[in-house]
This record gives sequence, C-alpha cells and structure tokens, in this order.
Amino acid sequence: MPHHPLDLPPEDRALSPHTGYARAHWEATADQLLTAALRYATPGHALIDLPGPPSKSGVRSDGLEGFARTFLLAAFRTAGASGKDPLNLLERYTAGLAHGTRTPGRDDAESWPRIGHHGVQGQPMVESASVALALRLTAPWTWDTLPAADQDRVEQWLRGALRHTPAPNNWYLFPLTVAGFLESVGRGDAETRFAIERGLGLLEGWYQGQGWYSDGDGRAFDHYNGWALHFYPLLHAHLTGDRTVLDQLGPRLREFLDGFALLFDADGAPIHHGRSLTYRFAAGTAVALGALTGQTPLAPGVTRRILSGALRHFLDRGALTGDGILSLGWYGPHAATLQNYSGPGSPYWASKGFLALLLPPEHPVWTATEEKAPAEGRDRALALPAPGLLIQATGADGLTRLHNHGSYKYDSREPERAPGNPLYARLAYSTRTGPTSAANAPDNHIAIEARGTRSARIRINPLADGSDWLASWHRPVFPEGGPALPSARIESLTLVRGRLELRVHRTVGIPPGTPIHLSGWAVALPPEAAAEAEQTTEIRLDGPEVTSQLLGLHGWQTHRAVRAPQGTAFGPWALVPELAGTVGESATGTAFAALASLTGEPDPAPLSGQATAEANGLAITVRWADGARTVVDFGLDGPSVTVEEPS
Repeated sequence: MPHHPLDLPPEDRALSPHTGYARAHWEATADQLLTAALRYATPGHALIDLPGPPSKSGVRSDGLEGFARTFLLAAFRTAGASGKDPLNLLERYTAGLAHGTRTPGRDDAESWPRIGHHGVQGQPMVESASVALALRLTAPWTWDTLPAADQDRVEQWLRGALRHTPAPNNWYLFPLTVAGFLESVGRGDAETRFAIERGLGLLEGWYQGQGWYSDGDGRAFDHYNGWALHFYPLLHAHLTGDRTVLDQLGPRLREFLDGFALLFDADGAPIHHGRSLTYRFAAGTAVALGALTGQTPLAPGVTRRILSGALRHFLDRGALTGDGILSLGWYGPHAATLQNYSGPGSPYWASKGFLALLLPPEHPVWTATEEKAPAEGRDRALALPAPGLLIQATGADGLTRLHNHGSYKYDSREPERAPGNPLYARLAYSTRTGPTSAANAPDNHIAIEARGTRSARIRINPLADGSDWLASWHRPVFPEGGPALPSARIESLTLVRGRLELRVHRTVGIPPGTPIHLSGWAVALPPEAAAEAEQTTEIRLDGPEVTSQLLGLHGWQTHRAVRAPQGTAFGPWALVPELAGTVGESATGTAFAALASLTGEPDPAPLSGQATAEANGLAITVRWADGARTVVDFGLDGPSVTVEEPS
C-alpha cells in the first residue's frame, strides 16, 4: 500500500496495467510536490528554505537550490500544459526572480548568493542552469512579464556562470544552458557563444562510446550520464532546433537507452550505483529525453512503464516526509547515500524526471498501453566495454545487477586513498541492494590483508571483454599507515549466466601466504537474522525481497557472514557473505574462483548444484549443471574465456 501524503487520482489499470499511473498522476504529483515546497518560501519567494541539515555551501545557497530546482519542476508542469497555471506557480517564481537578483550577495531575507568559481561559492552555478532552463521553457509567462530593469538584473546574475570556472566535469554544461537561454531571448553575444561551443567541445572529449560519457576526464560513469551529460546539450539542441547537434548527439542517446533501459527493475527501481542517488526518479530523465527528441529505441508504452515505475517506486516507499517534502536519502532518510554537497533542496533534482510532461497529452507516451519493462523479458547479459559495465537482468524476478569493471570516481590529481567510495568501488550493484558504508565490511569486494588491514579498490582498469563477461585489474591500496605494494595487482573477471555470477580473480606480485577475502551481496536483514550455511562452503542470506548466495569454487578455504550494523539504503542493518583464502607460492600468481547469486526468486536452489570447478595453473575450468563448460584462462596475454555449450 502507498504510504505517501499525496492525493492522487484513482489508478488507471486499463491504460497502465503495470503501474496504474497516467499523465494525471504525474501532474497531481508535481502540483503537490510544489505546493508542499512553496510553504517554505521566503516572503518575497526568492529562497525556499526547506527543513534539514545544511550542505557544505551553507543555508543561503541551499535556499537558492530549493528555489531553482522546484522552479524547474514548475516549468515542466506549466510548459507541458501550454501555460495553464491554476495554482499560480509561475507568478510566485517570477516574483522570486526579481527579489533574488535585486541585491545579490547581500545578507538579507531574499538576496541570492553570487555565482563564484567551483570550490569558492560555486554551487549557485549549478542552480543557475535550472533557473535558466526554467526561464527558457516558461519565457512567455515569466521572463516576458518582468520589467526591463529586472530582466537586466537576472541576466547579470546568470552571466556569473559564464565568467567563473566550473568543476572539471558536467558543470561545464551549466554555463552552456545559461548561454542557451540568453540567446533564446535575444541576449546572446561572444560570451554566450563561447560557453556553448566550449561545453559541446568538452563533451566530445568525454564521449567513450556505446552512448556513454565520462563525467569529465577519467572513467566516472553513473547516472550523471543520463540526467546531465545527455540531458543539457541535447535538450538545448532540441529547443534551439539545431539539426547539426541533434544529428550528432541524438544517436548516442538512442544507443545509450538500449542498454540503460535494462537498469530499471520490474518494481521500478533504478540501479543503485554512483553518487547523488538522492535525486531518485531523475534516473528516468534520459528515457523521457529520448521520447521528446525522437531518439529512443523504446516503444511509447515501455517509456511510460519505466518512468512511471520509477516515480511510483519511490512514492510508495517513503521518499516523501509526512508533509510532502522529498527527504535526503533513498527511501527514507539515509546519510550514507549523501555527499557533502547535499542539502535540503538537493533531492529536487528529481524534477528532471518530470521532463516527460513536455510531451503533449496526445503523445503516444501518454496514450499507448503500458508495456513490460525490458528487465521483465528474457534473461539478458549485456557487456558495455566502453564504460566497463556488465548488465545482468533476469526475467523471472525482474531484477538487474550491474558488474563494475571500469567505472570509478577518482581525481587523478590526488593519490589513491582507502577506503574508496562505496558507490563506485564495489564489484557489483543492483536494483534491490545497496552497498554497505565505508565504515563497515564492504560487500562485493576483493581485498588482500596486510598488517591487519584490508586493501581498497580505487582505480579500476579494464582488461578484456566478451558478450557476457568483463575483466579488469586494480592495485590494492591500504589506509594511511598501511603498506604500499607498487608491484601488487588483482585481476578480476565476472561472467554471468542466468542469475549466476562466476567471479574469477588472479593475484599478481602479492607475497605468498597473504590472506585474501571475497565478499558477495549484502542483504538488509533484521539484527536477529543469522546466515544459513549450506554444507561447508556456501553462504546463504534470505532477506525479505532477495536471497544472496556465495560459494567458493576454487582457492577459498573458509566462509562466514559479516555484520554491517550501519546497514544499507535498503535497511538499517545488514549481513555480508564472505570467503577467505591465502595467496599461493606460484610466481605467475594465484587464481581463485567463486559463484555468486542475487535473486528475487523464492527458495532458490543451492549454488553447490549449479557448477563445479578445477584449476590447471591460471586456467579455471567450470562445468555447469546443464553440461556446458567454461574455461577462464588468466594467461600472459590477458584473460580469455572459452565456452563449450552442451551438445
């Protein structure tokens, strides 16, 4: 049963057999989210000071964030209704624009902070993009109603985004968005043209293929790919009618969505991976953008299924407080989900998920019968070597897992530091589990132990790939005061088969006798829960919605369940399955193999009946229950996989 404070229309199960949501549900949700947030506006409506702990940028910047991000939601809502605004939302935001930019930087009740460089009052640059985009979408009812003097002041405040240095990542798309608005209202010049060309130029350098952009230099791949790196430039091109940019960027979005659509669970949840997860159903932004621009491989009924599934997933699971405010967290509040830039207004980047309201009511996305989500079809294994991600979706339970062999968030100007970011450093993520915190035992992790401390996985380097497997390597990094092992490396390979995950690892340059540990999927459980060990080698954790299993196939000597008392975003307390072994004496390294599973199917079969393994040096031969045989060979030329299907 839903437990949110919203008053929504009755479900429409004829049009939307999977979610019950139609356009009217989206409009009602937007209206009530805005009504709740606007109760916290200052008298002149320039700031929305939502309750909660401040971000590192301070209370005034947080108030601007509350204004800007809800203004974007109001813009999608009213522009999608051709300017109809029965709640007089835009009148309040227009007044806020005038009051906020009258004396920027002043310490009074209404003034906005000035836009500064990243790291020095830089957060307002982020918010300037939402203000500019909202103005661009609602110009006839907002910008055009402002007196000329107020327009000039708004322009001058926005131009701060063009004159200061962004963070070296998706932030360069904020000045692009500001410049796009200024040009759309006849205020373009050399400064705006430079911001647009610079942003598009950097985007080209970040493109890695298969529809994926890195978030700046490096290999940071996560939800920012959809809700920022595709969103800002392609929407700008769409609003401008720039056919050249549309033809260049549009096919990338189409290719991206072909795989990204699998990263939504049958229950609507997006993949729990990467930072800023408190933006929640903004994960669907790129799906809506594909429909808006015509650059999508998804049928209209599938598009709405994904979008409405994500929206309803969070509304039904406590994302809203009792007074209708989006909380800082995943379902309810959850500190480990947040970053230090997260403030009370931050969750309202979820507004981007309402981009679909720009589609008119007669658009097929709103009129077609809802279809199944891609994750509800046949079992899928999709390797994406460009970002180093392997998608595993199983139709029987509609659950998706993401195996990470190439995405990490790490500033190359800084030394690698343990423990690493749990939202990037783990071997795998899913739509029904979250990583444990950095202060607890890590889930889905491979580590060696030295001087009583365990290593971290920071920089992930792709090695090789196949249609259903990916491999990578990393250098074990220890906490401050721990050893430095420059010659050490751990190679990792994941191969998926139905719900099963074959995990094979090789140690290189690591002293013989070194302890090594492999963990599996963490499961949120009540504190009295205990791990059930099948025979002597398998760990099984039965949670309310999922079962986690881990079985040592080769090299692993002991097994146990480790307590994670800080829990995950899916529950306040968790257990983590873990195997332990010892590095051998071979000069070419030691190979280890394990079988893991995360499933929503009831009473899954033990892993011990699914596969057996034997080793010949660095080659691991796995024989599956159906008669197939897989050979994983960590040879001198890099890892390779050979498969023999049953005759």
